[in-house]
Amino acid sequence: MKFIGEYRGARSASKYARAIARATTRPWTIMEVCGGQTHAIVKFGIDELLPTEITLAHGPGCPACVTPLELIDKAIDIASRRGVIFCSFGGMLRVPGTAKDLFVVKAGGGDVRIVYSPLDALEIARENPRKEVVFFAVGFETTAPANAMAVFQARRQRVLNFSMLVSHVLVPPAIEAILSSPINRVQAFLAAGRVCTVMGYTEYEPIAKKYKVPIVVTGFEPLDILQGVYMTVKQLEEGRAEVENQYTRSVRREGNVPAQELMREVFTVVPRKWRGVGEIAQSGLGLSAGYIYFDAERRFGVTQYTAEESTECVSGLVLQGVKKPNECPAFGASCTPEHPLGAAMVSSEGACAAYYRYRRVPAARSASA
Repeated sequence: MKFIGEYRGARSASKYARAIARATTRPWTIMEVCGGQTHAIVKFGIDELLPTEITLAHGPGCPACVTPLELIDKAIDIASRRGVIFCSFGGMLRVPGTAKDLFVVKAGGGDVRIVYSPLDALEIARENPRKEVVFFAVGFETTAPANAMAVFQARRQRVLNFSMLVSHVLVPPAIEAILSSPINRVQAFLAAGRVCTVMGYTEYEPIAKKYKVPIVVTGFEPLDILQGVYMTVKQLEEGRAEVENQYTRSVRREGNVPAQELMREVFTVVPRKWRGVGEIAQSGLGLSAGYIYFDAERRFGVTQYTAEESTECVSGLVLQGVKKPNECPAFGASCTPEHPLGAAMVSSEGACAAYYRYRRVPAARSASA
């Protein structure tokens, strides 16, 4: 990636760490929302550069991690049927359902294909008119425009053997759910830069005002995160609660307006269950009335699925910033990437996967301490 080195300089990182230490006079808990930020923090040891008063809590910003268990079971059901080509991003194939995952379906002869874009799935549908082609549409606002475009094109081109299993979730309601929780300890947020590239950050301004919490839109490289933490600490120490934009090279206040318009055309806001967290009102996207024909849940009759989470997995508490992954008794023992209890251990953005890969030692500082 061109110019990546300028966002990873050790000398600049040390300067930011010293500036954060000088600005900090009391304990603060800051949550990074995105799983990509979590992986950068753990991989580069960013939290270990910070003063002991600063705790970074890991948030719910991993699409695979928050996709509800029953949606995984629905995907497995549909993918197991004859005449179906089931398309998904690769990160979803190892996410465990109640009894198995999509890799097991594929190994058993199911036509499960990894694609890199929903438009790839649409092309597969064109090429296989006698098959039902289903795309597993998961993610936050970041992936919603491309998924919306695929459905838009399917209707426009009358590709009627194409459908989507939709499990989109929205960041602002999740932040409000965390702030409203009686166990919340988070005092500020590093907002996900990728989401804000699409949506902008005006929708965070009422949250900052209502709950009196700083929110800083932040990128994903070490210096992005350190600068975001510095901006957040400055607000906390000065008693301010504003939305600021660290990620200015990618994010504008209004976001990508044409992408938002396409999302509003294709999707409607719905309640959504989050894996390990529960249902959050108005926190998801579903297909709107004009595109309901392409809803795979309705097409395959799987709307009534229910499933119970493993009581051994505490990923819900990890996603709310209450526990660190290596505070879970199952971490690295009964829960590993080869035999995961929850999605956070196998997702490329899961906090448990990050700790397993980079830090299989006791947590230095606990968000629940």
